[in-house]
Amino acid sequence: MTNLSAAAPSPYLPGPLPLPPPAHLAEPLAHHRLARIRGRHRWWRPVLGTLFVAAAYMVTVGLLYGLVEAVGVARGYRRGPDGTVEFGPVTSTAVDLTMLAVAIPLVLLAVRWIGRRPAGTVSSVTGGLRWRWLGLCLLAAVPILAATTGAMLLLPAEDEPSQQWAGWGVFGPALAMLVLLVPLQAAAEEYVFRGWLTQAVGAFLRSPWIAIAPQAVLFAAAHGWGTPWGFADLVVFGAVAGWLTVRTGGLEAAIGLHAVNNLLAFAAAASVVDGLESDDTAADAPWDLVLLDLAGVALYAAAVLWLARRHRPARTAPATPAPVPAGYAHAPVPGFPVPYGALPDAPGLPPGTPPAASPSDDSARSPR
Repeated sequence: MTNLSAAAPSPYLPGPLPLPPPAHLAEPLAHHRLARIRGRHRWWRPVLGTLFVAAAYMVTVGLLYGLVEAVGVARGYRRGPDGTVEFGPVTSTAVDLTMLAVAIPLVLLAVRWIGRRPAGTVSSVTGGLRWRWLGLCLLAAVPILAATTGAMLLLPAEDEPSQQWAGWGVFGPALAMLVLLVPLQAAAEEYVFRGWLTQAVGAFLRSPWIAIAPQAVLFAAAHGWGTPWGFADLVVFGAVAGWLTVRTGGLEAAIGLHAVNNLLAFAAAASVVDGLESDDTAADAPWDLVLLDLAGVALYAAAVLWLARRHRPARTAPATPAPVPAGYAHAPVPGFPVPYGALPDAPGLPPGTPPAASPSDDSARSPR
């Protein structure tokens, strides 16, 4: 009679099967590495996705501006010296903020469609915005940035005419518009720079600082070339926002900083006559304003780190394990269940008994 057990290896022999090589073990991924969270990552996905976001944004904004111009002409608004329709400072600012906000769905589409991963992985390591953590970051940003903004307003203005209060009839509607749209505009810039671009570079490089540096420079360049002080301020702002994103595992801290900073800046401009018509940006800031701004950014970063130690937001996400070659057992990875049949039966149980029926020690089970 043929010895069947000798003819083929039995899956019920006691003892562990060999583990796969280390390359097949999933590793916890920080936020800048989340482009690799699924086994579908390919080198060309971040490149193609970046081109898609840039091209889709230009096309979308061009179409929307054309639609806005057509509506303005149909309603009888006059054209300014540059040929564009003049809607007034409040409406024009609302249009500009909306045009920036449209980048959010484009980034999410690129992550899902081209990156072949959940769209929420650009937001945080948990797969979506953590609203409670975002609220804590906003609460930390308001008093700190309000103090530094107030100090900026007290600085003596050089070679500038005195500014007059615009009145509640102008400031009230402008403030309502800003509260609604500025958070979306700020979040859109975070999704592009600290989200997509940081993860696109992080898909190739493990170092968070190498992933953070390019987006910080591009973020500053996107605001125009003003003073060297202003450009340096924007680079530092982008670097700190990127570092907080990696350190806390998501965009919430960066969105809180950016949204409160921009809301206070726009509100200060809207409070004076013709303030929203100014073309100045942070890139045009003089050295004294830059020093105050960087002080606020540093204090906010310290506050976020203190909050992170108390509330411990998730900083990494487990990657989906790569396919295991034949002949190897699946290595247990934190956060992923062991597949049925991946472990040998416990000694002393009948052959074919599921692993769940073997004795276990609940005290050794890792917390979830």
